[in-house]
Amino acid sequence: MLKNVSPEEARSLLLSIPQASPETELVPLMSAFGRVLAEDVFADIPIPPFDRSPYDGYAFRGADTSGASSENPVTLKITEEIPAGSVPTVDITPGFAAKILTGAPMPRGADATVKYELTEFTPETVTFRAPIAPDSDVVPRGDDVEAGALLARRGDFISPAAAGLFASLGRREIPVFRRPRAAVLNTGSELVEPGNPLPFGKIYNSSVFTLSGSLAALGIDAYNAGVVHDDPSAIADAISRNLPLCDVMITTGGASVGDYDFAVGAAEALGAVPLFWKTKLKPGGAMLASRIGDKLLLALSGNPGSALIGLLHIAAPFLRRLAGLREIAPEPVEVLLKEPLVKSSPRARLLRGRLEIICGIAYFAEQGGQGSGALSGFQSCDLLGEIPAGSPPLPAGAIIKAYRV
Repeated sequence: MLKNVSPEEARSLLLSIPQASPETELVPLMSAFGRVLAEDVFADIPIPPFDRSPYDGYAFRGADTSGASSENPVTLKITEEIPAGSVPTVDITPGFAAKILTGAPMPRGADATVKYELTEFTPETVTFRAPIAPDSDVVPRGDDVEAGALLARRGDFISPAAAGLFASLGRREIPVFRRPRAAVLNTGSELVEPGNPLPFGKIYNSSVFTLSGSLAALGIDAYNAGVVHDDPSAIADAISRNLPLCDVMITTGGASVGDYDFAVGAAEALGAVPLFWKTKLKPGGAMLASRIGDKLLLALSGNPGSALIGLLHIAAPFLRRLAGLREIAPEPVEVLLKEPLVKSSPRARLLRGRLEIICGIAYFAEQGGQGSGALSGFQSCDLLGEIPAGSPPLPAGAIIKAYRV
């Protein structure tokens, strides 16, 4: 088994696990938000499907107003009123205009619109005191999306905007990938589930909530597989019970080196094929990855902050691929340190931080709560800043790589 691998090696080893394409299902569009699209979606009609008016006003031929001025106003006769959702019945010919409302189709022959307030009008006429050029203020057919355009790709998350575009095509259902299931099993005799009395020396189980929420953002449904005390056989039994129910098994606790680190022994007892044990990362380095058949058994640190960083920085590409996502690799961005780092970094470190834009420059603002067991630093964290191994103290303004979370 490989030990103390780099984060890049760890991600590569996880991605070496063979994976079939996720199963697909049709879901109602109203239930598709945040799901992963299972096919490319092309526009089979243009959006909008007809030339339309952007205003409440009048539709007319721009040429008819070419000589309009305060001294020589131009008056056109009204043919009809065209509300949104109706069909024009009269063509616009020289000397005529139609009253039109926002979103209504342009009548044939008209090539311009104007707002009510820029004209003088009666129920029968509209008068112009300035020329309006042809093609003014008309939303053309296909202005938003042309027919045949690629709207979204297989493996994309379905955003609210994408769902609206699909609805604009008349789609009521959309094919998505089935969301994989992850079992989150927390180990440790010190853990108590929230809602129960807390004896002295015990702590509440928090990792299942932070990990489950992060898994949901990666396109994976997670469930609480409970808490197991520090007993290798009990841990192995709990893993065995949950493996048939999930696509990936995640445990916390027992992944480091110590008398009570039982996850390693439990994986061995189950005949798991080890991939790696520990990574060159602080925090988040305490991690054991094994295969049981075609399923991943991922043992994370018992420290909530460390477990979350391990999941987000090491396991996320594998989990995104499991969910069917097209883009799985973490994308680094370059940012400047807002404050100096006063400590040297013998090992590679990941810092919790927040992106701040100051005078157009991207800064990394380090958060409080950087400890392995701390979660508070994640509360408004949207960046993980990477400090390379062997780095000395760094001044404010130093450039570092960071990853969006």
